[in-house]
Amino acid sequence: MTSKSPVRSCDDIDETALSYAEIKALCAGDERIKEKMDLDVDVARLKLMKANHQSQQYRLEDNLLRFFPEQIEQNKGFIAGFEADMKTLAENPHPVDGFAGMTVRGDTLTDKENAGAALVDAFKEVKGLEPVQIGSYRGFQMSLTLEDFGREYYLTLKGQMTHRVPLGKDPRGNLTRIENVLNGMSERLTMVRDKLDSLYAQMETAKAELGKPFPQEEELRTKAARLAELNIELNIDDKTPIEALAEEAPRAEIAKSAKPSVLQKLHSYSAQSQTEPKKSVEEVR
Repeated sequence: MTSKSPVRSCDDIDETALSYAEIKALCAGDERIKEKMDLDVDVARLKLMKANHQSQQYRLEDNLLRFFPEQIEQNKGFIAGFEADMKTLAENPHPVDGFAGMTVRGDTLTDKENAGAALVDAFKEVKGLEPVQIGSYRGFQMSLTLEDFGREYYLTLKGQMTHRVPLGKDPRGNLTRIENVLNGMSERLTMVRDKLDSLYAQMETAKAELGKPFPQEEELRTKAARLAELNIELNIDDKTPIEALAEEAPRAEIAKSAKPSVLQKLHSYSAQSQTEPKKSVEEVR
């Protein structure tokens, strides 16, 4: 239904539909009919495998031309973005045993408690998915959105990349969540680099697989040729029911015309009765 080749196959357990010629050959005990039926299954299976192989070749070609280059460039951009954001974070550190400060709605707050409270107070300005700019923190612009059908507030820290933080009602807890997301950039950068290495490896594998012929091509060719030969042999002197009826029709018409009809017999009997003299009652007695 998706126009794609199936990735799984199974044997059909329904009754096998036999042609008129196959039924005659089967009734006659012809061993070729079993060979033909086995070849039907094998050839159908091999054709499906070949179609899957061709589809895989098309996918490999498409991946090499479009998917891998696009994904590689995208992940290179992610790496550059994370590296730039990590540099920004390093340029705006917290002072020793202190707080780097946060700007919320035009106010620069150097106290953690006040910054957290101001952040929670900014919730009332947010009405939905439209981002509301509320300030900055450690070199990143901050905006708030209300998502999940009005149940969850999200803070977005925007540098070269976007870093999202789900917020709650606890002011100090929100600041901890923000720090955890920013400090987790190095881990995310490592994941992106690993993905880029994986993409390069997959691309090399695709290049090696592209252009390979169908491994069972010779088996398919041999069995298909033998199946075609059996189909010709089993249909020698065999006629379908329609063909048989077509040949029987002229003979039936000739036989019908040679045999006098019942209506003709009645006409001749009636004519004979009119020519014979009627007998009297005494003669009959």
